[in-house]
Amino acid sequence: MSNDNESREGRPPLPNAARLLLVLSIVLSAAGLGGFVYLFVRDFNIYWFILSPIIIALYQVPAVLVFWFYKKRRAAAARSGEAKEGHPGEDGP
Repeated sequence: MSNDNESREGRPPLPNAARLLLVLSIVLSAAGLGGFVYLFVRDFNIYWFILSPIIIALYQVPAVLVFWFYKKRRAAAARSGEAKEGHPGEDGP
């Protein structure tokens, strides 16, 4: 491999902003789970137990949004890589 940033599948390297979004989504996901555990363990009752799926989903919303932005950036980087390289079968014989 000539470029350390290039993936094994031959995709173009990701911009640093996209990598930052991926790391941020992982951190937000861990923070959401930590916040849920803090709420759940601190004052356990049946209401927390019943509402726990909703609470986990709400705490994961920021992580999901950031991951969605990451996927959009990755797709844009892949499209720009394809546009620069072109497809050999389209214009040629």
